[in-house]
Formats: sequence, C-alpha cells, structure tokens
Amino acid sequence: MTDAAEITDEALAEEVRAWLADNWKPLPRPAPGAGGAGWTTTPEHRAWLAKVVEAGWAVPRWSPEWFGRGLSDAQGRIVERAFAAVGAPGSGQDRTNLWANTALAHASPSFKAKIVPALLKSEVGMCLLYSEPGAGSDLAGIRTRADRDGDHYVVNGQKVWTSGAATADYGMLIARTDWDVPKHRGISFFFCPMKQPGVEVRPLRQITNESHFNEVFLTDAIVPAENLLGPLGGGWGVLQTALAYERSVMGEGARGPRSGVAEGQGEEPLIALAREAGRLNDPVIRQEIAKVLAYKKVNAMNTARAKADLAQGSSSPVMSLGKLAMSRILHEEARVRTLILGAGSLLEGPEHPRAEDANFLTLNAYFTSIGGGTDQIQRNIIGERVLGLPKEPEVDRDVPFRQVRGN
Repeated sequence: MTDAAEITDEALAEEVRAWLADNWKPLPRPAPGAGGAGWTTTPEHRAWLAKVVEAGWAVPRWSPEWFGRGLSDAQGRIVERAFAAVGAPGSGQDRTNLWANTALAHASPSFKAKIVPALLKSEVGMCLLYSEPGAGSDLAGIRTRADRDGDHYVVNGQKVWTSGAATADYGMLIARTDWDVPKHRGISFFFCPMKQPGVEVRPLRQITNESHFNEVFLTDAIVPAENLLGPLGGGWGVLQTALAYERSVMGEGARGPRSGVAEGQGEEPLIALAREAGRLNDPVIRQEIAKVLAYKKVNAMNTARAKADLAQGSSSPVMSLGKLAMSRILHEEARVRTLILGAGSLLEGPEHPRAEDANFLTLNAYFTSIGGGTDQIQRNIIGERVLGLPKEPEVDRDVPFRQVRGN
C-alpha cells in the first residue's frame, strides 16, 4: 500500500486501475431488495467486498487503522471514479455507508472492532429503529424505553416505518434511558440485535403494493451494554450523525423504474421517453424536461458542497437541502413522465411498461418525501440551521420528559 502522504493523483489513479485489472471480474447482480445495506448480496459479492476492504479501497479517506488509506476527499473521488469506470462496487463507503460511519464515530472500541468490518463487507444487515406511532416528525418525543439490567439493557416499545426489519441482524435504535431530563437529553443510541424472541416484525403494505416498511414491537428485548453508541443520554447527537449520512444518500440518488425495460442507451431517461413517444419537439415537454434537469444539476452541486463540509462523525444541515431537493426531483420527474405519456399513462399492467413506470414512480416519490425526515422537517432544519431563522416554539423542550403531556 502506497504512503498516502506522498502519492500523487496520477500515481494513485494508476495504482487503483492496476489493482482492479488484477482483481475485478463482473459479479452476479445482488438480489432485489438489497437497498443501501446490501445484506441480500450474493456470496461472490461479499467475497469481493472483503477484498476491497482489505486493500483499503472501500473507505480510502479513513485511516489505515480502520481499513483506509488516509486519502483526501479529492483523492477518494479518484478511487471511486476508477471503480465506477469498470462497474465495480464497494468503494466510497466512507461517504455512503451510514451504518459503518456512525459506528466508527461513536461506538466503543470493543464493539467498533467487531461491527465496522462486518458492515463494510455487508456481512450483517441493518435497519433503523427511530420513528414511533407517536413520534415521527418530533423524534425527540420517543417513548420506547431501555432500562439497564447488569451487563445489558431491556428494551420495550414500538417502532414503525422500518425498512428491512424482517431480514436485519441489527437495528440502529434510539430509546429513552432517562425520563427526568428534557426530551433531547434522555435518549440513548444502540445497535439492537433483531433476531431474538423479544423482537416482532409486522409488514406494512404500501400504496405500490410492496412491503418494504414494517412495524417493530420490542418486548423485553435484550441489548448488550457494549452496543451503546456515544455516552448514555447522548443519543440525540449520535442520531444527527446517522441522519446526515442517511440524507446524504437519499439526496444523491433514488430508486428508478421497476419494469426493467430500458429507456435509451446512456441518454437522460426523460429525453429518451419523450423521443420514444414522439414528443421530443413539443416545446412544453422540452421546457418541463429542462426544469427537471436543472433541479438535478443544482442538487448535484449542493450535495458536493455538503459532503465537502461533512467531517467524520459530524452532521451537516446542508444535507437537508439535498434530501428536500431529491424529493422535489422525484415528484417532478414522475409528473413529467405522466405529461409525456398523456392519456396512455392511465394504462397499467406488464403490457404497458411505460405507464406502469410512470404510475409506480408517482406513488413511490412519497417514500422520499417521508423517509429520512419529512419535507416539512427538512424545511424547518434549513430555515433554522442554514438560514438562521427563529426556531419554532417548543413548550416542552426544557421540561423533564416525565412531565410532558401524554406521558
């Protein structure tokens, strides 16, 4: 491994290209539903990730102690581009793997040593145990509790809108550990083992006729004390790190059509669809497509700015701009697809894949409007923490949570 302090951009690019030439062969595609965690990947895919991690390419900006190379952000991008050029997965996890980044920043040394390499190699599946039926927009109002009992915590409560809960090995859990301090200061953050008798997962059927989301019921679930991230009662700060990475990923990319029918080769999908429908010369259609492309370009530049500001273990309110922008892009893109298809968008079924895609994307856009913090919450964050506007009144912010109405 070359000394990162001395390597030039040209030498780095040559080194990673040579390594890929010696090691990379196309892999079977991951199974559908892998999502950001990738725990349904094939054994071949996991073997490849292990090789990438050991070579220092998975998290090139991290220190060598933690499987990295200590590269700058700009040089990390060189590595990522080289991987992308040959279609090889696994690099850039120091930007995109919210589980590993959160654990690296806040886990205890003993737990970090176990969980971080497993996360980078997709050896464990993950989910998020944040929202509750009575605490969605105001996450600090959670009522799930974790009580210390010797070398572990006993957890009781309910979570909802949990993607991937049915197959996950761990859930990143926020739970209340102190009821006698204000709501933000009584929360702790855990890696909760999911495959135990005290965890019940119930699927929720979505408007797209899928069930990615779940309810999770925790009844005397056991969490080892070493699985606590950050200080006891300091979970709100850990959560901000995790949310920043989640919003970064959601602001950078989103799920596409599910029909599997290709639209053009290397062409912007909306342009390809308009060309196929014979409407590319329609001035109204062209204007609407241009608007979506402008949104995408601005969001890409904002995302680059936010990630440049995001130090390991920190959070960036600018990430909320990207997350909010992606939500708008998805809704607009679905609307323009419907506009291009016209009355044909009323059709459905596999024999009408373009209409199927337009309708699916229209419905699925609401996933991004809700997941990772609703659009309304993102606007609050942007207003208060980016623009410096006055905060919304919170009458219960400084009240011991035990005294908050409803408790």
